[in-house]
Amino acid sequence: MEKSLRVGVMEDREEWVHDSSVDHRGRPPSRAATGSWKAAMFIILIEFSERLSYFGIATSLMIYLTKVLQEETKVAAKNANYWMSVTTMMPLLGGFLADGYLGRFSTVVFSTVVYLLGLMLLATTQLSPSLKPDRSLHLHETLFFVGIYLVSIGTGGHKPALESFGADQFDESHAAERVQKMSFFNWWNCALCAGVLLGVTVIVYAQERIGWGVASVVLAAVMAASLVVFLAGWRFYRYRVPKGSPLTPLLQVVVAAVRKRRLELPADAAELYEVKPQNICHTHQLRFLDKAAIVEHGGGDDATGPWRLATVTQVEETKLVLAMVPIWVATLPFGMAVAQVSTFFIKQGSMMDRHMGPHFVLPPASIFALSAVGMIATVAIYDKVLVPYLRRATGGERGISILKRIGIGMAFAIVGMAVAAVVERRRLSTPTPASMSVLWLVPQFALMGVADGFALVGLQEYFYEQVPDNMRSLGIGLYLSVIGAGSFLSSLAITAADRVSSRGGRASWFAKDLNRSRLDLFYWMLACIGAVNLVFYAVVAARYSYKTVNAGKVGDDKSGDIECAAVE
Repeated sequence: MEKSLRVGVMEDREEWVHDSSVDHRGRPPSRAATGSWKAAMFIILIEFSERLSYFGIATSLMIYLTKVLQEETKVAAKNANYWMSVTTMMPLLGGFLADGYLGRFSTVVFSTVVYLLGLMLLATTQLSPSLKPDRSLHLHETLFFVGIYLVSIGTGGHKPALESFGADQFDESHAAERVQKMSFFNWWNCALCAGVLLGVTVIVYAQERIGWGVASVVLAAVMAASLVVFLAGWRFYRYRVPKGSPLTPLLQVVVAAVRKRRLELPADAAELYEVKPQNICHTHQLRFLDKAAIVEHGGGDDATGPWRLATVTQVEETKLVLAMVPIWVATLPFGMAVAQVSTFFIKQGSMMDRHMGPHFVLPPASIFALSAVGMIATVAIYDKVLVPYLRRATGGERGISILKRIGIGMAFAIVGMAVAAVVERRRLSTPTPASMSVLWLVPQFALMGVADGFALVGLQEYFYEQVPDNMRSLGIGLYLSVIGAGSFLSSLAITAADRVSSRGGRASWFAKDLNRSRLDLFYWMLACIGAVNLVFYAVVAARYSYKTVNAGKVGDDKSGDIECAAVE
């Protein structure tokens, strides 16, 4: 009887998905008819078009600001960094709304419409004769910035909701789908890089040879088409129903712990309050928060209110979020390094010899393709070669832990900054810097692509896997905020270095003419910051406790013991 019952449960789990998701009719999803790769492919396509648009704009932004809007190099770099900061910080708000109120599917649709409005405004600004910069530079500049910041707002909802929605299509409690989910983030980034690759080659070439307006029209058309395809897959998707602010339970835990700060913790953690089944296993880190789960006997209704009593699961979810803060801080110098690829690296390339044969001149922004190729190659080799080998060597599903993968990427970024400094110094020491081939930039772009393949993908997995289940979109927002905060810090570093280097009438590191600047010293500064920070990161990562989840019952007995498994 017991054996046949277990067989029945297993068959039910194979036929239906029991991870709190629903199908388009609000019912438990059928495993065969929904989710997995059949749904993920629709989602990956719209990510491809979004990255095509974003990098078509981002990699040419420095060129547009300096050549069309006539901004100085350091002013253009600051404006580009501020825009990237806003664009990659907005997902925090978008992720919050997606998780708590709008739902991930609806957030993707609404944000894509806003994104389209931004692209259409850019196209209008660049095509309308009365709005061109030679007619009214101020009006053109104003509308241009409104357009790109509409793109920022669209990205703010699109990125966190879409990526978490894609990952939601795989059931973590199902062995086969759990393995597929690990590959999902790798192939998601391959599609992302394919969009980047076309954005910095085809789109940038169109901007340079045909016109900025025509390129913006193409981007808007591709985005509109991908939205139609995304909507066409609605029957195949697995949806998560939003349940209100994901931050409220975390705040309730902190308030409850503070209110019961004078109480003693019980010797046995089993005495702490919990509503079965327990999803996340109890840990001994940040034990002060455990006081929120102490049951006060005889306290009446007030003692059991949500601001006075929390479950062990809520406490552990709060611990997860707080434990992420040191990791987030330790990855910010990596974000500073990444910010240079689409700003100063591109500007360097514009000052070098870009002739590829007698008849073709490489557009400056197209050099960014080298970074995308490096990332695609790294992700493919990692997923198909390194992971299978490391699985056999370590016995773990991932091969190496997420934080080790991120650390490897950060190390590559430091080397990339050092190589960039050496190449820039050589360029400045050349009698005619403009005669130095742009191919000298290949190593630094390739190294940063490899760094992205390790660290960026690792950050995506880390912030998605380690946050509570009801904060997955916000987790992706946290990952993107590393790049956003890094870009903002890069702008502050430029301002500080400019002021310090120009004291006493000395030449600034950031002159109007890049050939009179000292970007090599700025790159060395970033490399040194990254190297010191890597030591800090190693210490923080070594002390980090991964999320431990309920992996089911141990053995076939009736003891009810729970086995906990770390999500590394």
